[in-house]
Amino acid sequence: MKLSPSLLSADFGRLLDEALSVQAHVERFHWDVMDGHFVPNLTFGPPVVNALRNRLALPFDIHLMIDSPAVYAPQFDVRPQDTILFHIESDDAPERVLEAIARTSASAGITLRPGTSLQSIAPYLDHVSMVLVMSVEPGFGGQAFIPEALDRIRALRQLIGDRAIEISVDGGINAQTIRSVIEAGADIAVAGSAIFGASDRVAVIAELRKAAA
Repeated sequence: MKLSPSLLSADFGRLLDEALSVQAHVERFHWDVMDGHFVPNLTFGPPVVNALRNRLALPFDIHLMIDSPAVYAPQFDVRPQDTILFHIESDDAPERVLEAIARTSASAGITLRPGTSLQSIAPYLDHVSMVLVMSVEPGFGGQAFIPEALDRIRALRQLIGDRAIEISVDGGINAQTIRSVIEAGADIAVAGSAIFGASDRVAVIAELRKAAA
């Protein structure tokens, strides 16, 4: 199981320090890029993510919650171990987004809202290395876990079959929910407020790993 702290829940005024406070204890970093249109919130874009790319050693998962992922994906300074994830519901044709990501050095990932059929992403699974299952409605951190996400993780694992695709789960991940997520078939757990809302982040990360075991 890999942990990917969501920097959406970090102190934006101290993003680098916040990330460095947990970097030695996790496997990836998760960036929720929002444009205020696709979801009703506005966060950080390429300038902020790029500013931290060379300051942090771990892979980035850049989750584009935006209308035009094909336009913005190439604007991120990425490394081969990074993943750029886009929503199947965005305005851009998935083929166009995949082509845009292919022009970067990152891998492509795909995601969808909790109410969108998993079958909508089936035609693109041969072109991605990660699928992100949203266990909350995208747009804001600190939401409660949607239990129906567990059935979606199990169904997605069957849909993926023997493809080399990691399943990441984002939303409401804490010590009470992480074990069921991993047991359902997830490879990566994205945790935001559970980590950055704690005074002792290292202790919380250890608690999450123990609960997932």
